[in-house]
Amino acid sequence: MDRDYEDFKKSIYDQTGIDLSLYKEAQMKRRLIALRDKRSYGTFSDYYQSLKKNPELLIEFLDRMTINVSEFYRNPARWDVLEKKIIPLLVEDRSSLKVWSAACSTGEEPYSLSMMLSDYQTNLSRFSILATDLDQQVLEQAKKGFYFEKALKDVPSDKRVRHTAKEELGIRVSDSVKKHVTFKKQNLLSDRFESDYDLIVCRNVMIYFTEEAKAVLYQKFSKALRKGGVLFVGSTEQIFNPGLYDLESVEPFFYRKLS
Repeated sequence: MDRDYEDFKKSIYDQTGIDLSLYKEAQMKRRLIALRDKRSYGTFSDYYQSLKKNPELLIEFLDRMTINVSEFYRNPARWDVLEKKIIPLLVEDRSSLKVWSAACSTGEEPYSLSMMLSDYQTNLSRFSILATDLDQQVLEQAKKGFYFEKALKDVPSDKRVRHTAKEELGIRVSDSVKKHVTFKKQNLLSDRFESDYDLIVCRNVMIYFTEEAKAVLYQKFSKALRKGGVLFVGSTEQIFNPGLYDLESVEPFFYRKLS
């Protein structure tokens, strides 16, 4: 057992509430060793002592462990299924939608959802999107709604024209898209979830968690959905036993709450 790293995990949990033992250890430890060595600390103990005193080091640590990689309409084929098959299912018997973008990173996902739902014409009069992430720094960046042009390469051209504006250094999302999105800091593994969601989107995050942590999260997501609500996961995160969580597969990577 690596006592130095085990003590570091306990100290981080005591200070931040983040339980590093719920992440796949080989991946997380390798990432944090690289960060520790970059800052020239010989042990995790020394590194932690500096984290306590230096807010910038703590922010860097949080940014590294939360893997902030995102883009608009990531895996476009899945978004096409969402727009053409899943959203019509969700609005069959209702005119409003409550949506959650979990682990939203710098905001590309919730803004993509807002663009899509803003253009949805049939039987949808209002919608709200909660966008959450563990990293306060990326949430502040997300609120600005400014991105380099390459991040929007997969956005359908009609939506890009209607919902963004080109500026000198990049692209800014319109206020009409931003107004539907509320950003909030949240720890998926320890915080309580709201309920009665019609759609929960949590993509390309579960791959970093242990199987035990995944099971807990799928159960929490299921409880947060209304009956008939849908969980949308990443393209490497297929749930092989959805019935354990009171879910059924309706399309690849889309799971509907049964009861």
